[in-house]
Amino acid sequence: MPFQPVQSEKLSQSVVRQIEQLILRGILRPGERLPSERELSEKMGVSRPSLREAVAELQTRGLLESRAGAGIFVSDALGSTFPPALSRLFATHDEAVFDYLDFRRDMEGLAGERAARLGSDTDLQVINQIFLKMEAAHPKRNPAEEAALDAEFHLAIVEASHNVIMLHMMRSMFDLLREGVFYNRKVMFKQRTTRSALLDQHRAINDALLARDPSGTRAAIEAHLDYVGAALSDQQKADHNEAVARLRLQQEQTRG
Repeated sequence: MPFQPVQSEKLSQSVVRQIEQLILRGILRPGERLPSERELSEKMGVSRPSLREAVAELQTRGLLESRAGAGIFVSDALGSTFPPALSRLFATHDEAVFDYLDFRRDMEGLAGERAARLGSDTDLQVINQIFLKMEAAHPKRNPAEEAALDAEFHLAIVEASHNVIMLHMMRSMFDLLREGVFYNRKVMFKQRTTRSALLDQHRAINDALLARDPSGTRAAIEAHLDYVGAALSDQQKADHNEAVARLRLQQEQTRG
């Protein structure tokens, strides 16, 4: 017979499984510091030796890392698929930028559909709170603040999709998302009407999510990223035309 005697699980293994689940579900993020050993052992109701054994195992697996004098952290290695140099390269070269926007359009459209169907009321509250911060930041005309909130807004939608594979794939690309958003915003801020249009598009996404409209959410996300792609293309053409015009002006000035 295939049955085996049931054995009680070591406390350290229970700790391992709980921390693994928190990382898997995206509750503990890469680079996030864990509570102190004393506080964590009290919260989890285990002895410090059991906790140390669990932490050591998780460090061996590459999920946690120790920083001298600072404590235990979720491994930064979990937070990036691409090295920073490649992320910056993607964000500043036209071919990669437009391919990345296409990827985001497909992936975030699907995530938005799932978030509208499967996201909890609390998930939608989180997304709505980020949008309200975007509205508050809009009059300040601070591209960096708006861009950071923009990235958080889109990542929160992926989190609300409750697909752990999608979540970790997109979170591992968070630096790339952030670089892409900053690049897009920097270029697009040259266009006077762009900032208000972007805010309106995020409002449409948020409204569709709050209405729990899966197809409407996907359509709003796709329309937003189509707009971003078109605006970037228009700005690049404008920059090219300006460069040519400057050359013409320089040549005309030499003619006296």
